[in-house]
Amino acid sequence: MLIDTHCHLDAAEFDGDRMQVAAQASAAGVRGIVIPAIGRANFDTVRDLAHVTPGGTYALGIHPLFVERAWDDDLVALRAAVEQAMGDPRFVAIGEIGLDFFVKDIASGPAREKQERYYAAQLDLAAEFNLPVLLHVRRSQDIILKYLRQRKGLTGIAHAFNGSEQQAQGFVDLGFALGIGGAMTFERALQIRRHAKELALEHLVLETDAPDIPPAWLHEPDRRNTPGQVAGVAQALAELRGISVAAVASGTAATALRVIPRLAHALG
Repeated sequence: MLIDTHCHLDAAEFDGDRMQVAAQASAAGVRGIVIPAIGRANFDTVRDLAHVTPGGTYALGIHPLFVERAWDDDLVALRAAVEQAMGDPRFVAIGEIGLDFFVKDIASGPAREKQERYYAAQLDLAAEFNLPVLLHVRRSQDIILKYLRQRKGLTGIAHAFNGSEQQAQGFVDLGFALGIGGAMTFERALQIRRHAKELALEHLVLETDAPDIPPAWLHEPDRRNTPGQVAGVAQALAELRGISVAAVASGTAATALRVIPRLAHALG
């Protein structure tokens, strides 16, 4: 079973053909699509979209790139939305949350402090409701791990992982999976490809981050990524590891169901 564990299907890039894109993914063998929120403004959007998308599920959270424009009552609203969603079988995780130290304007000072405060608060929310987390970890792996180690028992996915071997092992030791997507399909992505080849499939999940992070075979003028491309990512990973696509699909799906337990019920 192919599962896209990270897809922003609600993005404006899909406004013209969203349901067609979802149907194409289903036709490509994608049986599950996790649609994470990025802020209070799209909590309802991702929920409603998950309910009309084949295999659609959703996560609720405040993305680190949107923390700067968030208000503290957004965290109150998030908790209320999560509490309400717990009875919804298509609700599966807290996300997309985390830290982003790549964007210089928010990587230091009060903006960074606010990022860390929102990250910590959302981890606590995940722990309270026994939910996994979908983590944004751009140039922030060590600090992300520090907060996770302070909260034993959390699980989830380090999305679009591009850290060191030691950092990868840090997430694995905590029971997290690493998200493998389009970046892995570029031969110059040596570190990502090393993780994809050497780590056991029980530590890897497939993702697209659509419409972003397109794989190598998508070219200009339209490099919009789509959830259906997860089939190509599975093929590329199979070739890299020298195993069958079926083995990749079943292995990564089993990992996804382990780290996001509510997916099993949502996908039947």
